[in-house]
Parts: sequence; C-alpha cells; structure tokens
Amino acid sequence: MATENSSIAPSAPRPVRIAPSILSADFAKLGEEIRAIDEAGADFVHVDVMDAHFVPNLTIGPPVIKALRPHTKKPFDVHLMIAPVDPYLQAFADAGADIITVHPEAGPHVHRTLQEIRRLGVKAGVSLNPGTPAKMLDYLMDMVDLILVMTVNPGFGGQSFIESQLMKIEAIRKRIDKEGLDIALEVDGGINTETARRAVDAGADVLVAGTATFTGGPTRYAENIRALRGD
Repeated sequence: MATENSSIAPSAPRPVRIAPSILSADFAKLGEEIRAIDEAGADFVHVDVMDAHFVPNLTIGPPVIKALRPHTKKPFDVHLMIAPVDPYLQAFADAGADIITVHPEAGPHVHRTLQEIRRLGVKAGVSLNPGTPAKMLDYLMDMVDLILVMTVNPGFGGQSFIESQLMKIEAIRKRIDKEGLDIALEVDGGINTETARRAVDAGADVLVAGTATFTGGPTRYAENIRALRGD
C-alpha cells in the first residue's frame, strides 16, 4: 500500500491536462465560471452528475448541461454517478457531453453500456471507485477512451486523497503503455498541487480538480491551473 512517503517511479513525460470540476464553481453564475476556466487554460470541463442514490448527493442533469454547452467549445467530460445509468445515456449525449464516464456498478452490463455510449457518437469512459480493482478493466480496455480512478469515495467534493489509489494508477498506466493503447488516465479526488504531482508520477495524464481550481475566484484560475500542471 502506498504511504505518505511512498516512491512511485515516474513514467515517461506526457502532457498533463486539467479538468476543473464545476461542482466547486459558483452555481449562481455557472456560465461565467465555465467561460473563466476556458480562458484560464482548462482542457476539459468536468461535470459531476449525482443522483442521491448511487452516491449520497444530488447535482445536475441534462438540461443544465445543455444550457452550459454554448459557453465553451472545450470538451464536456461528464461523469455519471447514477444508477441505473443506461436509460439516461441518450439524454446526456444530446445535451452536449463529449465524454461519458460510467461506473461498472451502475448497471448490469457495463460492456453493453460502453457500446451504447460509442454508438451515440460520444467517447466512453469507465470509473473505478477506491474499492473497485483495476482487474475490472480486463475485458473493457478495447472499449474505453478514458479510465477514471477515483482517489476519494464519490459523492462530495473537498475530500482527502486516498493514498492506496496511487498503486492502482501505476498499474493501469503500465497496462495502457504495454498494450499501446490511446486511453486517457484521469484521476479525481483530493487533487491539489502536491497530490497532482504524485498522481502524474504514478501515470495520470488528466487531473480533475474542483477546489484547487476555483479557489480565489476567476482572477486566480489561470494561476491555479498552471500550478496543478506543474508549469
């Protein structure tokens, strides 16, 4: 198990992309917030969708995503923490999602779910909770464009980074590289300038950051994003 002082061998340098989670944005002015992170250099807009059933929180649905879509051309990285997930894939694709990420536990047939996401013309992602092993990916690697490793238990922002997930990130990165796959490896949960570096050293190339991006207001967003990237 990784500890505070664990040494994770850095993998080959790769561009680090930042996906601010709008869960930490000012919901009274979401359109302005999205334009601000776009101008500040965000690569994706990360949208956390929660149903108060699969996770203990309730956030937003397709109508909000549709309303926000005109405010940026950056990809909408939509993380569905809902169950059952299959009945809502079409609605989120129609609303403007560019990437739809689902949990294996959110439906009976995750392979079929990923097939449906791709049929809708959207990139497909799969998310692993802290207690979900990397082995869950064994027969899904050819179906995904993105793998999201949760470094907190999903449901709320502002939680502390779970150290044991560094080893999972490293294992998945080795597998992606060994098989020569074009898959983004994303990490979400407790990301700040310190944990960002450790996640990247373990193999992550996309960092979801809510609090660490939106702290200080719009005049700080560019600085916050640069710091997360390590620029």
